Amino acid sequence: MTLTDPPRLSRLTFHGPLSDARAAGLVDRLAGSDPATILDIGCGWGELTLRLLEARPAATAVGVDINAEDLARGRRNAEARGLADRVDFVEGDAAELPGAAADLVLCLGAAHALTDQAPPHTADALRVLRGRVAPGGRVLLGEGFWERPPTADELAAMWPGASTGEHHDLATLAELAEEAGFRVEWIETANRDEWEEFESRYQADVELWLAAHHDHPEAAEVRERVRRHRSGWLRGYRGVLGLAYLTLVPVD
Repeated sequence: MTLTDPPRLSRLTFHGPLSDARAAGLVDRLAGSDPATILDIGCGWGELTLRLLEARPAATAVGVDINAEDLARGRRNAEARGLADRVDFVEGDAAELPGAAADLVLCLGAAHALTDQAPPHTADALRVLRGRVAPGGRVLLGEGFWERPPTADELAAMWPGASTGEHHDLATLAELAEEAGFRVEWIETANRDEWEEFESRYQADVELWLAAHHDHPEAAEVRERVRRHRSGWLRGYRGVLGLAYLTLVPVD
């Protein structure tokens, strides 16, 4: 038995703080722009893309990610929903993905994959996204932002090396999008309930595994990993780090 034995993220529908209700609204609005081609950057298992394909029966999609396990989950889900012939899940570097500009580009929590610049990388990523979206299309950008400046204690509790310079505030995100050649059609942010559901679902598989395998030789290491993540959330970024969903329209 190894550290990979606990089920991985099986409780998550989306790999981020996104509720079914918000996802439904995003799908309605984005599908309303009539996309024929969809590009999902850092797609994971591509749940939002699959829902968009269900809403737009003539559309096709490409999802790109570096996690083979997530991509395999996406392929299984697409097959089960009769969408396998309309979506291609590609393992690779999103910044090097060839192909024409897409009518709809999704980039949810994956802007860092588009640039080798140190954080904050948002401005560079937005310029890349501007070149990947077709005229009249849409970009859905999911990007972190500071709800308020974090304190030194909060930063120390987050991920290793966390700094105030890693993220912008929400107003700056919108300004950077305009500077990159977009108009901001819609701004919405993940709420507290979405964050709490995401964080709980993120850990739930491992918590249940630990409850059933508390004396496993590797349980101590797993418990420490869970403890660090929970502490980073509850003592660090809870109520401090936000997640914005910006619907962007390229300027002609």
